[in-house]
Amino acid sequence: MNKNRLILILIFLIFFVISLLTNILGPIIPAIINSFSLSMGLAGFLPFSFFVAYGVMSLPAGLLVEKYREKNILVLSFGLAAFGALIFAINTTFTTALISLFIIGIGMAMLQVVINPLLRTTGGEENFAFYSVLGQFAFGAASFLSPQLYSYLVRNIHTDSGNGQLEWMNTIVPKELTWISVYWVFAFIAILMICIISFFKFSKVALKEAEKIQLGYNLKKLLKTKIVWLYFLGVFCYVGCEQGIANWLSKFLYDYHYVDPATTGALTISYFWGLLTIGCLLGLLLLKVLDSKLVLVVFSIGAIVSLVLALNGSQEMALYAFPMTGFFLSVMWSVIISLALNSLSYAHGTFAGILCSGIIGGAIFPLIIGQLADQVGLRYSLLVLVLPLAFILSIGIWAKPLVANSRLK
Repeated sequence: MNKNRLILILIFLIFFVISLLTNILGPIIPAIINSFSLSMGLAGFLPFSFFVAYGVMSLPAGLLVEKYREKNILVLSFGLAAFGALIFAINTTFTTALISLFIIGIGMAMLQVVINPLLRTTGGEENFAFYSVLGQFAFGAASFLSPQLYSYLVRNIHTDSGNGQLEWMNTIVPKELTWISVYWVFAFIAILMICIISFFKFSKVALKEAEKIQLGYNLKKLLKTKIVWLYFLGVFCYVGCEQGIANWLSKFLYDYHYVDPATTGALTISYFWGLLTIGCLLGLLLLKVLDSKLVLVVFSIGAIVSLVLALNGSQEMALYAFPMTGFFLSVMWSVIISLALNSLSYAHGTFAGILCSGIIGGAIFPLIIGQLADQVGLRYSLLVLVLPLAFILSIGIWAKPLVANSRLK
């Protein structure tokens, strides 16, 4: 197997691990609330601590990669992830949880900045779109498996029917905090990734002009442009909706339908991410025959309808409608980003950095939902997500890209 193919496999593995570490919060939030006797308002600070790191690091990480190169940043990123996971696993308190999640979030934000240019250079520009899709499928597969990993661990640690391979965890995981086992696993995975990366020698990645982040004139010019802020808000709304649903879905099912968060709740989150991944594939096909603006409008309407049904229907309806919401969210990220970059003819690297800063929406919306839930209940607070979905729908109406998506004749 040649060197480039091995590096491609490593990149897909990194996509997988990023997703595994990022999307575990949703399944374990009900357990954290019970363990620390938290209000939902306080619990909202957990995803806030993680995703605010993206807003802090998206632009600086691009500059760090240019100065210290890809391998060093990859090792540093997983080092931060391992450190963050270990301090939470060893000192399991709410304050440590916030610090830990912020540190892990910084590591994940840095990884996101490294791997796309590395993927383009390693796989070749002519294969970049294909490999990007494979990377997203690796990301989606981990999103699907992450809740199931949590469910497996809490059902087999400190139990008579426990798996013999997990007996060593009985000595380091408190009986009343079985959910913390996922952070011991994450620390091990991050350390293993550091060891694997250390064996690789990476070719120097020459950033294209469009991929470079420039904090001088171009940044000032972009920040004065209305369309930049509108698309930033689009990314902000999308990630806020995705994480708002994923992080509070299990708690909603537990509060309103008495669904066990460690089993059916975790499985429903798994289906949410699984359908989001499948939707990406269907979205790619639709974008070959339909205008991306129309696809965005149709999928936005589908997401709004699914969310309303999930929040107001029966238990059976909620168990089907929440995953369907994930399906309709699937195309939004790629369509919003492509419409945004196709709406400006300059400074795409800096613009992309600004758009990635919009991932901070994943910090703000779950926090707002938690704060409102203490006042009006989780059902009505989750209905707030209809507003950002409506804004995303509006993008499909007012967007005027310089270049429309290529379609089959």
